[in-house]
Amino acid sequence: MDWNDFDAALFDLDGVITPTAEVHMRAWAQMFGAYLEERGVSEPYTDDDYYRFVDGKPRYDGVRSFLQSRDIELPEGHSSDEPTAQTVSGLGNRKNVDFAQILESEGVVPYPGSVLLVDALIARGTKMAIVSSSRNAPAVLKAAGMLDLFPVIVDGKVAGERGLAGKPAPDTFLDAAAQLGVPKQRAVVFEDALSGVAAGRAGHFGLVVGVNRGVGADKLTDNGADVVVDDLRELL
Repeated sequence: MDWNDFDAALFDLDGVITPTAEVHMRAWAQMFGAYLEERGVSEPYTDDDYYRFVDGKPRYDGVRSFLQSRDIELPEGHSSDEPTAQTVSGLGNRKNVDFAQILESEGVVPYPGSVLLVDALIARGTKMAIVSSSRNAPAVLKAAGMLDLFPVIVDGKVAGERGLAGKPAPDTFLDAAAQLGVPKQRAVVFEDALSGVAAGRAGHFGLVVGVNRGVGADKLTDNGADVVVDDLRELL
């Protein structure tokens, strides 16, 4: 790829810039594991469930998708629901409590290869944005020491406030490109989730880079990635 063909880089956060995807995976497993045990469900929650039903989606969409896979119906509830509430929103909020506790106790260190690429793109004048389904994006970036590097952040909270559809819809990426003042054809999407690369494809961006952190290169390609790498330093 020739970076002269692009003016903006739109990065997913978890699993692309920071290894917080692992923290999210643990928080989801902790929450769903406890919930299924409470209900007496014998089929356990697995990493495959994370990749199939949860990864990259807005939090409540992930809860809803997984529950549907187990034929479990819960009321939607409201975003203000307590983490103990037996609702889709309650379970999503319980997961967020688990995530915040893990992040606070363990912190987060960004991927070295991602830092190298971000620094190189900033040096050449590429415009930067974070596009994340997580509502914790600013906190994660601050913990990683990278908050000041991204003038535009479109996370789950911003998407909710603006009524933007979450991934795999392209709306959040399109909003970030518009805020940067860059045509979508001149923007590169970086994603590690199947729903994220699908969003990049649906938005017809200039390039969609899949970052393989475990979901599989073939699956990333099948869902919309034009290029797949194991580490962003490969793009330097």
